[in-house]
Amino acid sequence: MSKGKTIKRKRVNSDSVFDAVNLLIMLILLVVFVWPLWFVVIASVSDPGEVWQGHVILFPRGITLDAYEEVVQYKTIWTGYLNTLLYTLLGTAINMALTVCGAYPLSRKDFPPRKILIFILMVTMYFSGGLIPTYLVVNRLGLIDTVWAMVIPNAISVFNIIITRTYFMNSIPEELREAAQLDGAGNMQYLFRVVLPLSKPILAVIGLFYAVGHWNDFYSALIYINSQQLLPLQSVLRKLLLTTQMTLQISSSMSPDEIMRKTQLAQTLKYSSIIVSTVPVLCLYPLVQKHFVKGIMIGSVKG
Repeated sequence: MSKGKTIKRKRVNSDSVFDAVNLLIMLILLVVFVWPLWFVVIASVSDPGEVWQGHVILFPRGITLDAYEEVVQYKTIWTGYLNTLLYTLLGTAINMALTVCGAYPLSRKDFPPRKILIFILMVTMYFSGGLIPTYLVVNRLGLIDTVWAMVIPNAISVFNIIITRTYFMNSIPEELREAAQLDGAGNMQYLFRVVLPLSKPILAVIGLFYAVGHWNDFYSALIYINSQQLLPLQSVLRKLLLTTQMTLQISSSMSPDEIMRKTQLAQTLKYSSIIVSTVPVLCLYPLVQKHFVKGIMIGSVKG
């Protein structure tokens, strides 16, 4: 009996040590990931001079909204917001439609060419045409400097197709399709009335991936967009920062104090720009997060 108690005590002690070490590691990771985000927030509302001198570490000092006022003054930033919103909504809708249309046939065992198509799709993940051939194709299609140049070239992701196909195969029981066929449902009815309603978790994840990709995309605009009226938010913010720096360099009539103040403000402007561009995505995530786990462990066939 005493030997059993000793073994149990050792097991409890080892579990306590593991829990303590695990908690310590999690706290360290929390600080590593959270502190930079927190610093961006407090630096964006702190006095530029305090940030410049390195006095802002854990809490804001000399709270001011000068950086945000500087950002809001530019009307082009609101145009960039509307453009990015359009690109995100339109692009995500196209992405989701093409992903589902590609993943569903590939998940059907009665679709003969699915293995060949999967092989062809896999090849494109390792070998691409490159930037110049892609630009030439987009140019020949007449998409340069249009809204479609931001949503068509990257309209589909093979990786997301494979993930969605795997979910359809492993999480949608074959018995449901047989039951739907007995009730007279066709492929389209089965897809829209059975498969998609049961696939909300994967659709939410893939949709969020596509939306975040479109929201943060500035590289496509750098290549395909020439008109200032079509620039997305990220490109507008980038131009805003570069313009501020150029103004500081060429303005020789300013007093030393004014140059120092604008230099410090330009530094804080970077943090406020990050907040302005990330807040919409942070607000979107809680609306989608509930679908990440909902229904994943709940089968549609009860036994």
